[in-house]
Amino acid sequence: MKYGKIVHGILHRKVNRFIAEVFIDGVLEQVHIKNTGRLQELLISGVDVLLEWSTNPNRKTRFSLISVWKKERLVNIDSQAPNKVAYEAILAGKIKEISQVDVLKREVTYGDSRFDLYYEKGDEKGFIEVKGVTLEQDGVAMFPDAPTSRGTKHVLKLIRAREEGYRAMILFVIQMKGCHSFTPHLKMDEKFSRALQTAFREGVVIMAYDSIVTEDGLVIDKEVPVVVP
Repeated sequence: MKYGKIVHGILHRKVNRFIAEVFIDGVLEQVHIKNTGRLQELLISGVDVLLEWSTNPNRKTRFSLISVWKKERLVNIDSQAPNKVAYEAILAGKIKEISQVDVLKREVTYGDSRFDLYYEKGDEKGFIEVKGVTLEQDGVAMFPDAPTSRGTKHVLKLIRAREEGYRAMILFVIQMKGCHSFTPHLKMDEKFSRALQTAFREGVVIMAYDSIVTEDGLVIDKEVPVVVP
């Protein structure tokens, strides 16, 4: 996926879940954060950031914060990006657990939930839930970086879908390079981590792929080993 016009900035501070203050060409601007996670290890005063210039003249903020430099590593923090790049990667046959599909749809309702992707491949039908990963510690990618009751609900619904004959999958899109493994963040959200363990035992496919992050784009790259304790 590609972004529109990109500008460089220096983060001054995170104001709240949705707003940050960034110096752009020496001018302090309030910008939209395209991620409602905590991002504590990323949004540190003084770090270099990348922003997309909005084409909507009615928006209150002119810029959206999409990427952050963590030392030499560029991390994409756009929470809407993983679904887009997962869709593109599956269509291109880059996700080996799925390969080529006959049908691929986004935002499909199942019961009282909505999964990110639905696919058909011959007689096989399946749901895929996509989660973006921005948290990394010592080369280990982890999710979530904040408690997520919604994420837990999705995992439990995938188990139900699996029981009803669908193939059920969770794709963690690591929004950076340089991670050697992925694991659920047990200390941050025990309920989600336990649900993921149950899903793994019940046959839900759990996979993780890293991404190539550029200043104006994001693309899924290589599979990363998943460790479910």
